Amino acid sequence: MPRFHCPLPLASGAVLALPPTAARHVQVLRLQPGDAITLFDGRGGEHAATVTRMGRSDVEVEIGAHDPVEREAARAVHLVVGMPANERMDWLVEKATELGAASIQPVAAARSVLKLAGERAAKRQAHWQAIAVAACEQCGRNRVPTVHAPLPLAEGLRSTAAAADADGTRLVLSLRAGSRSLRDAAGAGSGPVWVLHGPEGGLTGQEEDAAIAAGFAPAGLGARVLRAETASVAALAQLVFP
Repeated sequence: MPRFHCPLPLASGAVLALPPTAARHVQVLRLQPGDAITLFDGRGGEHAATVTRMGRSDVEVEIGAHDPVEREAARAVHLVVGMPANERMDWLVEKATELGAASIQPVAAARSVLKLAGERAAKRQAHWQAIAVAACEQCGRNRVPTVHAPLPLAEGLRSTAAAADADGTRLVLSLRAGSRSLRDAAGAGSGPVWVLHGPEGGLTGQEEDAAIAAGFAPAGLGARVLRAETASVAALAQLVFP
């Protein structure tokens, strides 16, 4: 059954007009009055709904029963990612959402190819957030991970330190000798984990030192050097599916 994100208050029995993005998707699928769909507002669970009217550019639906089903990972994994360039970051956001990332904080490091600021950064953030929404619609998640505005690495470290509570674990992916495996470093608990990794070319030694000084423990994914987007997927797979 088609699933659509509808960031509006959803109440059983209500009739409402879908927001433009969801309405456009319903029209592209050529759905008709009487067709069943599923809606979720991102706050948990999902609603059955029925299309009641198809206009030229608007769609009305009647909201049905709420199903409190949750498909979130047992452990919240937050990514702090050195932005890879071009479509690689799009791919990272999509796959991280499918795998259950709780949030994604893009950061610009010394070796980052992608440099964003001002209006361009805001547009790219909105683009990535839309990718996360579409991935949730596809994979069945009912809570949309936040893709934060890009930050310089130093600001990202401070922001993460402020967000991590007493139960949080902060890890930086590293090839340094003596680094524990990511799974061992994260521990067996269910507390949230923040995982930092660099862009193309990785973090510089100075940046890695700064991350460790800020409370990130070095952790490894093995002896091979992974691309930035692959590192996110590998880290999530280890922590979400232990």
